Amino acid sequence: MSDVMNAAHTGHRAHLSPADLARMLRYATDWLGVYREQVNALNVYPVPDGDTGTNMHLTMQSVRRELDTCDETSMPGVARAISYGALLGARGNSGVILSQLLKGFAETIKDLQVVDAAALGRAFQAAQKTGYGAVMKPVEGTILTVARGVAEGAQGEHIEDVLENALFRGQALLDQTPEMLPALKQAGVIDSGGQGYLYVVQGMLAQLRGEALPPAPEITSYAQEQFENEEFGFCTEFLMSEATKPIEEIRELVTPFGDSLLVVGAEGYVKGHIHTNEPDQLLATVGRYGKMLKTKVEDMSEQHTEILGMAGATARAEEEIAPTGLVAVASGYGLVKLFRGFGARIVSGGQTANPSVQDIVDAVRSVSAEKVIILPNNKNVLMAAEKAMELMEGRAVVIPTRTLGQGIGAALNFSPDVPAEELVDGMTEASRTVTTFEVTRASRTTNITVKDGRTLDIKEGNVIGLMDDELVQSGGTPEDSVLEMLNRHYQGQEIITVFGGPQHTQEDLDTLAGRIGKEFSMAEVETHPGGPDLYDYLVTVE
Repeated sequence: MSDVMNAAHTGHRAHLSPADLARMLRYATDWLGVYREQVNALNVYPVPDGDTGTNMHLTMQSVRRELDTCDETSMPGVARAISYGALLGARGNSGVILSQLLKGFAETIKDLQVVDAAALGRAFQAAQKTGYGAVMKPVEGTILTVARGVAEGAQGEHIEDVLENALFRGQALLDQTPEMLPALKQAGVIDSGGQGYLYVVQGMLAQLRGEALPPAPEITSYAQEQFENEEFGFCTEFLMSEATKPIEEIRELVTPFGDSLLVVGAEGYVKGHIHTNEPDQLLATVGRYGKMLKTKVEDMSEQHTEILGMAGATARAEEEIAPTGLVAVASGYGLVKLFRGFGARIVSGGQTANPSVQDIVDAVRSVSAEKVIILPNNKNVLMAAEKAMELMEGRAVVIPTRTLGQGIGAALNFSPDVPAEELVDGMTEASRTVTTFEVTRASRTTNITVKDGRTLDIKEGNVIGLMDDELVQSGGTPEDSVLEMLNRHYQGQEIITVFGGPQHTQEDLDTLAGRIGKEFSMAEVETHPGGPDLYDYLVTVE
């Protein structure tokens, strides 16, 4: 900051034309880009997702794209480019708040011929008011606090005076943020979003003074090293058009799903951001009330781990609509995580909890892709999936996976960059190469003759084993069931993967893996917690 604050004046500016303002914000985008990694390294609040600088920079890049095509002789045109570009490009909690600060700024200047010092001050004041208004539970010690400081300081006779005083007061409050938020004090850093906002204002002043871009600072540490993962694991965002409900009602729909909630809108668009453990259900719920243009779900736990191993963060490229999306029906957090890792939008459900046709349709609509492949992963869900495909009128195709194992086999061969028509045959064939064993408990007493001619006497509560959804075993312990089915049906496959149900510990999984490895030494054995709730074990062989 000091280099800018002490730079020589190039003359006092009484007002800004629309073109002046456009140039300042373009340069502010580049200025923030220089410090993007530094801002990333500061991030600790509200969760250590580590991409505050990247998200704010991507938001500003979207503003710049709109400015590049607007009428720079028109203040309404420039103001619309600022507001509209910020909303469409807003990323992450910090990016969405930044978009609202820019919206308030733009609304104040849109009807002016030029922006003088007083009008610039009013624009910064409106910015902080709109920013606070967008957050359901504003927290001090964040970008909002710094925006308030900028607004309080934005006074002076000339444009440069307003920007200098805004930066001075904003910096003063930024320096106080560690005393407002314990997480910042613990990490020994100032607020990352607030710092990013000051770099935007600083870049505006630097352009006015004709200053060259500084070199990027060296990053030596990341604040995220001080923290463990947080309660809500998925940073979830959506951009929707043609909304059929007011923003306030959509915000109420989203609120129960988690925290760090922001739902904002302009010109018929609704932008949402939330940290949640149920991203797929959230997106499907919201998707009923408009046209989903873009979504993003990031596992913040995995992102946190990646950050700790980075020498420096890298910016993520702008997303484009992919040729193909994927929707999978699944339950059990381990299986859900696996399918999500393949790029799938999840519909919660499966055995005894079959999703409705509407649930699947909602999930398909929530995916921003030209065409969506649906994996029902249960024979009882297949019909609903096919009906959903019909309702989507050519935008979806079903691969008839009847078990979760078949779904995994298909998903392994999914690629969002390849047209669906080129994927279906390969994914279908791959699904058929996976054998699925499920171990659960009998819900009633019965006698059943199985395919190989044996008659199984089953009592309610007994352990039973199914191979590809066909009953093949009963009796013994759950572990005995797995070994008996493998002994009868293993045919030399290379990988055996075991998912443990919620009643089993990692120690149980390790013990079972040891027994399997001893009897089937030619196979690689993998274990994962988080199998379906109703199963002791789900085992795939491929």
